[in-house]
Amino acid sequence: MNAFLYVLTFITFGAFAQTPSTGKLTGTVADSTTHQPISYVTIAVSTSAVSTSATGARKILLGGTADDKGAFVLDNIPAGVYQITLSFVGYRTRIIPNVAIVPANGPVDLGTVFLAPDTKSLNEVVVTARKALVEDKGDKLVYNADVDATNTGGTAVDVLRKVPMLTVDLEGNVKMRGSSNIRVLVNGKPSSIMARNLADALKQMPANMIKSVEVITSPGAKYDAEGSAGVINIITKKQLQGTNGTVNATAGNFNNSIGGNVSVKQGKIGLSASGNLYTYRNIMEMGQSRTTLVDGRPVSELSQRSTADNTGMGGHSELSLDYDPDSLNRLNFSVNAWGGNFPNNSQLSSRLVSTSGQVIQDFRRDIAFRNPYGNAEFNLGWTRSFTKPGKEFSVLSQYSYMPDNYYYTINQFDRASERPTFLEQTTNLSRNNEFTLQSDFANPYKLRDSANLKVEFGAKTIQRFIGSESTTNLSLTGLEQDYAFDTARSNEFKYIQRVFAGYSSLKLDTKNKWALSAGLRLEHTRIGGDFITQQFQFNSQYTNLVPSFTVAKTVAKKHTFKLAYTQRISRPLIWYLNPFRNVSDPRNIQTGNPFLRPELTHATEVSYSTFGENGFSLNTSVFWRQTNNAIEWLSTVDAAGVAVTSPQNIGRNASYGANLSLSKQPTKRIDLSLNTDLTYVLLSSVALGQRNSGWVMGIGPNLTYKLPKDVSVQVMGQYNTGWISLQGTNTAWYFYGLSGKKEFWDKKASLTLNVTNPFNRSVLIRGESSAPSFDASNQFRLVNRSARLTFSYRFGQMSSGGKQSRKISNDDGKGGGR
Repeated sequence: MNAFLYVLTFITFGAFAQTPSTGKLTGTVADSTTHQPISYVTIAVSTSAVSTSATGARKILLGGTADDKGAFVLDNIPAGVYQITLSFVGYRTRIIPNVAIVPANGPVDLGTVFLAPDTKSLNEVVVTARKALVEDKGDKLVYNADVDATNTGGTAVDVLRKVPMLTVDLEGNVKMRGSSNIRVLVNGKPSSIMARNLADALKQMPANMIKSVEVITSPGAKYDAEGSAGVINIITKKQLQGTNGTVNATAGNFNNSIGGNVSVKQGKIGLSASGNLYTYRNIMEMGQSRTTLVDGRPVSELSQRSTADNTGMGGHSELSLDYDPDSLNRLNFSVNAWGGNFPNNSQLSSRLVSTSGQVIQDFRRDIAFRNPYGNAEFNLGWTRSFTKPGKEFSVLSQYSYMPDNYYYTINQFDRASERPTFLEQTTNLSRNNEFTLQSDFANPYKLRDSANLKVEFGAKTIQRFIGSESTTNLSLTGLEQDYAFDTARSNEFKYIQRVFAGYSSLKLDTKNKWALSAGLRLEHTRIGGDFITQQFQFNSQYTNLVPSFTVAKTVAKKHTFKLAYTQRISRPLIWYLNPFRNVSDPRNIQTGNPFLRPELTHATEVSYSTFGENGFSLNTSVFWRQTNNAIEWLSTVDAAGVAVTSPQNIGRNASYGANLSLSKQPTKRIDLSLNTDLTYVLLSSVALGQRNSGWVMGIGPNLTYKLPKDVSVQVMGQYNTGWISLQGTNTAWYFYGLSGKKEFWDKKASLTLNVTNPFNRSVLIRGESSAPSFDASNQFRLVNRSARLTFSYRFGQMSSGGKQSRKISNDDGKGGGR
């Protein structure tokens, strides 16, 4: 039979000598158990048994790799009969013998080829190729944090500083293309702790946990419409079959932590647990000079100086359980908890002088501020797969509870006599209960001409119940026995937000490398607020139809051009709405605004990406983004020199810019990467009569060198020209770091030393701000010269298998979602 196929092929090509001389082979690779596509499978085309030499040796003619959806296309195959070999780590090699390539008959489609998981443990893995630091996955840019040695022992802040299109300042505040209105997910689901204070939350997440970071600048209809600038998805490291885990310990002058994780996956059941305890130190000095204006004339001058040195502590843990009753169903349950206390104790010196030189107020305040917080989150879901690869139905649910409390006490002294003149005790107790239920369905179709169409639709509802109670006791004499309850500063507030959403989207991939996706998402929001103390209530509702569209074209297999447009909405975060007034500094009061309206953003981008040999990759884009009803923290100063800062809808925030990410491995020992961005920001408010604009630029180089004996060193840094707000600007800031890593015990253990800003104790940032009621200048000095040493040990064995559990992801009002 084999000889007959060979002769038949020979006769066919002799009879049609004028037809093309080479053919094409196509197909898709999927897991035989889950029927999910397998990415990057190696396909080899070798001579068949009927055409081998007399020695019987097979000759590999050509090869290729499947894409991230498991599809492969091999061109320019000469006419003949071949053996096709498909192989991938963790799966049994699949051999398809006697595949006849007859160019005259057109491409040969193998259909879906299933690979069976290899359940044998991997006692030793020989790595022959290294994953790129930055990858373009079409709808998102991926930074592979686990291949960057300097992340060891750090926090999520250290990781995000190296991610393309992101800017992280010295305090850990994150911006994407100049905007801080972003949503952050963890494994595709929201984390309530991210909503509370994103900068603090990122400092709590160990870098050792992070596998990669996905940057999604044009989210499709499947994503919640929340997040004006886009979505950041932090992917944590997942374990495979078997029993394995890691332990880590870090010691340093700013960061200390100890933690680890363990995972057990046997048969139908998978159980994993992780935990981490940490401390974090923060040292800063701040100064301010502000002139109060009345009808354009100066009436007083405020001079302030504040110092703070605080160490916070906390921890987090997670437990997850997966159960696969059969190859098509998965049930998953998980619970995670965060908690800790980040104090913000400080000493404030304040002096207010009239323009005539009269001292109006001169005092020193010792402020003890603590913020014990917690978060508990429960997920329960069911995912139903089908024998048809890519077809999936899921029902997911989530409940989270987050108490978030603030306590501060004040002892105020007259600077001349050092006599206590004022005492205050303030408490704010707040909580956030959230229930989420969603259902999604996806179904792919094979069209003519080898095109693939994927249809997705789903529905979702989020119910949020928020409460806040604040109380204040004052002593106007400075004596503790004179404490009295202050009814004017005490308040009880309740807030309810209900979101109902539905979406539908289409994605088309053609054989000539066109990719089209379009979708619509409808979201209806109802909100209600109750100022119980003031006996005042308000209600509001609004509906948003959010379109998204993306078209991409790949040329010569490695050049991809993309055009994308989407609308985004941003409902005010709960912490922006809370009317609690922080009066720990009587000259600078902060409060929320429960009457904020949602933002609506139009975002367009054009991008280009390519890759090549020696780890070369280039990703670049130009973008335009306009936000109406933009939310920004603004200050007003009254005639007495008291500033009140609260979030307001300012009007318009427009950004135009470009960003570039470049990486390359010129030699096997050297890795180079460079991230740059340039943005023009234009902010305007007709109602406030203010306008501000300017350019913002950032650049971040990174160099890694591998030495013999499993030693590597790295140098990295970041420079940013500052940032722009409606009322002011800030000067440039920078940081740089050095690190070294040594692996031992068959690479199961490592020691990593990281040093940040070794030649500078601190970085000074100056700012200027103004409004019709004031002119101000300030300076902020953050002490960030640090060193840390991390020991890490990996134990157990692993083998491939299992599938990813799906969980709820809320983008709106939280750290992000999907």
